[in-house]
Amino acid sequence: MLIREATADDWPHIWPFWHRIVAAGETYAWDPETTEEQARALWMSPAKRVFAVEDETGAVFASAYLTPNYGGPAARIANAGFMVDPGHGGRGTGRALAEHVLAAARADGYRGMVFNAVVETNPAVKLWTSLGFTILGTVPDAFEHPRHGRVGLHIMYRAL
Repeated sequence: MLIREATADDWPHIWPFWHRIVAAGETYAWDPETTEEQARALWMSPAKRVFAVEDETGAVFASAYLTPNYGGPAARIANAGFMVDPGHGGRGTGRALAEHVLAAARADGYRGMVFNAVVETNPAVKLWTSLGFTILGTVPDAFEHPRHGRVGLHIMYRAL
């Protein structure tokens, strides 16, 4: 697996799994009916540092972005988003990508990373806590999960 900076040419490969994950409505607080144009603007924004993950054949099957969570005097606190094609799950890609992005955030001078809306039923909560993130709080009943009904959204943080 190769983790590298994404280019505009990667978007057609990211979009299918991005759409599949968001349309499922289970892990992201983004509208499941987000159009491709809207999704590209969200994920590939020039304000974000975007990464792509390739398999041994060169196919892109995961992506992440890194961006300031706040502006001005608080701009040294990062935010990130991660997506792994569900067909490639369970192979350690999420952990490897998270470790890569955390290292990039430290190298870019960020002092911490915050996740603003982690769905409490998301299996990635276990990954984030294993990587040193703590749950600062939970907004109860904030997310309409298609299988679990109303569930909370965690706010998670880790110092870098």
